Amino acid sequence: MLVEDEYFSRTIVSEMLTASGLNIFPVGSVADAIESMETFDPHVVVTDLDLGPGPDGGDLLAKVMEERPWTGMVVLTAHASPELAIKDPSRIPENAGYVVKSELHSIHKLISAIEESIVMPGNFEGTSNSSEDKIIITSSQAEILRLIADGLSNASIAEARGISIRSTEALIQRTFVALGLNANPHINPRVTAAKMWQQGKVVVK
Repeated sequence: MLVEDEYFSRTIVSEMLTASGLNIFPVGSVADAIESMETFDPHVVVTDLDLGPGPDGGDLLAKVMEERPWTGMVVLTAHASPELAIKDPSRIPENAGYVVKSELHSIHKLISAIEESIVMPGNFEGTSNSSEDKIIITSSQAEILRLIADGLSNASIAEARGISIRSTEALIQRTFVALGLNANPHINPRVTAAKMWQQGKVVVK
């Protein structure tokens, strides 16, 4: 079962996996995945983490682990660290595989992760193994970056975190400094930060 809310990504990955001989059941939400689980009875659930409004990939995998612990689990995400995609990544089971889309140079890497999730524990460690070419930020900065990428204003971020606007502005500025976006007056740091979030160029340590 492939769980991906973006239609284009879901279609492309489904077609490539199908062409490789796998029987794929693509869905666009956690609700659709849960509803279809019993009838399709997947060997493996491959899911994105950020699935838009509503339950996320962490919620889905936690439910799979609780109700179908024999089912393989693979995270397929744009983010090198899950903190950048969802709140509270501790919900992701330790035996889930973790594949970063930008590091997926061949569909065979995803197929290997799918096969391994069936026969052995996954490799989830809370972050991508390859962080040499990525910018390292803290978990607090990761939450700020995720909220910025979601389009929240400073006031909305302050409300979401339960802190003052002044504290929020300071956190945002420190996040921009960590991302190296504070010294260039010719760019919009919020837009650039969101692009870096989308492209998997950031890792949390």
